[in-house]
Amino acid sequence: MSRILIVEDEAVIRSALEKLLTHNGYEAEGADSIADATARFDLNHFQLIITDLRLPGEPGTDLIHRAPDVPVLIMTSYASLRSAVDAMKLGAVDYIAKPFDHGEMLECVGRILAQQPEPESTPGPEKGNGSNTDPSHFMYGDCPAMQRVFHLLRKVAPTDTTVLIIGESGTGKELAAQALHNLNRRAPWKLISVNCAAIPEALIESELFGHEKGAFTGAVSARTGLIEAADGGTLFLDEIGELPAEAQARLLRVLQEGEIRRVGSTQSRKVDVRMVAATHRNLKAMTRTGEFREDLFYRLNVMQIRLPPLRDREDDILGLAKRFLEQIGGRMTHRGYTFSPEAMQLIKRYRWPGNVREMENAIERAVILADGEVITPELLDLDAEDEEPAISTGLVGADQPAEPHGREEDAPSDLSLEDYFQHFVLENQDRMSETELAQKLGISRKSLWERRQRLGIPRKKSGAPGSSASH
Repeated sequence: MSRILIVEDEAVIRSALEKLLTHNGYEAEGADSIADATARFDLNHFQLIITDLRLPGEPGTDLIHRAPDVPVLIMTSYASLRSAVDAMKLGAVDYIAKPFDHGEMLECVGRILAQQPEPESTPGPEKGNGSNTDPSHFMYGDCPAMQRVFHLLRKVAPTDTTVLIIGESGTGKELAAQALHNLNRRAPWKLISVNCAAIPEALIESELFGHEKGAFTGAVSARTGLIEAADGGTLFLDEIGELPAEAQARLLRVLQEGEIRRVGSTQSRKVDVRMVAATHRNLKAMTRTGEFREDLFYRLNVMQIRLPPLRDREDDILGLAKRFLEQIGGRMTHRGYTFSPEAMQLIKRYRWPGNVREMENAIERAVILADGEVITPELLDLDAEDEEPAISTGLVGADQPAEPHGREEDAPSDLSLEDYFQHFVLENQDRMSETELAQKLGISRKSLWERRQRLGIPRKKSGAPGSSASH
């Protein structure tokens, strides 16, 4: 069982995180400051440290040096998101922006622990004969489609070739990027993952490329960007299709020249970064509509790897479900769970629109709700496939739907939550930015992007590719 230390001075957040992690099979301990943590615990006995960036006394980044062999996950608010880039430069394994929901935190924790050598934390295959760096150690798949994916990953991973991973949400694009990094000479250096849809548009250029002091209002000091922080390692740009036009132009220069220029700077800096990008969108079609730069597309599309949706992996579905059941049961200190025959039939015929991630979440929920050892169809709760999922409750300022101000009269009273969301976005996206839409809906920009993806609502781009950046 993985042991996790939470260092957070706000008792409500710390307590909620402890309960969340404990409920999901981790051993969690809490402290309100670094002094408290070092006085009570041996930091090297933890597999992961989650810490707030701003703490009374010493900042959370000090834990990176106090426990050099333990990965440190930094929590930070959007207001101080730029500081997280400095934390990555200092050696933090990743950062997560507040507010975050339970699923986002668990996914981040699981990903970090999966990279550690602890056997029960790594999603290895049931056969257990894959090496720690082989793609089959990170991803499950015996069907021909997944075996082709593994073959391509093994072929291209040792090179520095740019890779474009294409696949629906939940198919395992980040796991494929992890395999590409671990099989490369850059494995000792960092793999930095960036969800291009999760960073506010106003911040994305300075987050990726960094900025100089005075480059724009609020730039009180120079900042290192995530691309520069990944120097020597691998940069994984998830949902590259959501990158604004100005950032696309800057990224093209990185790929062509191997150099970056911070926002507000006249000097370029050389960087040695292996680029891996991923998307669920048709970038080729986006080049025809002007949403995505054609020259950038061809630079990214040197080697393309397509991850099949779970519905096309019929031979893998039951094996994957049983594997998740064993892993989740093991995390919760009980390995005796089985599926009823009816549950197995349901798992086989369900379409899995959320792919592997949806399956894992459904099985985890079923295990939590189970009174005995048999998982039934009722516990899986997969019949309401077309209904809007319940919105998860975040720890602080979670994504709770709010009636957009001044728009109540525009939404028919018989609309479902999903219908209302679609109605509001289509009605207002031509005159509102993504940030404004999210604020009016009372959700985060990341949640807005995820719902657009789920409902198939294309995002309207502001500005043509190649336009100059402005701050």
